[in-house]
Amino acid sequence: MSSLTKVLEEVQHSTSDLESHVILLYNDDVNTFDWVIECLVDILDHEPEQAEQCAWLVHTKGKTAVKHGSIDYLIPRCQALCERGLSAVITER
Repeated sequence: MSSLTKVLEEVQHSTSDLESHVILLYNDDVNTFDWVIECLVDILDHEPEQAEQCAWLVHTKGKTAVKHGSIDYLIPRCQALCERGLSAVITER
């Protein structure tokens, strides 16, 4: 194996670790569309249009992935969503 191949494999592995988890947001009968959109914009830095699309997906599908990343990156964001009354969990991709 060439040293370039080894470096590329290491980069690929570390990159996949960075994107290895996802926050799933679940539908509920409590929170309004506007509140969900506001939370996604404030906490996850979504653009308003992206947040609205996620809100519709959650509403119609029951859940949707709203953010990808490393577990360390996602934990505080998922906690912040939950603290605002949303139903969210982190799972592996």
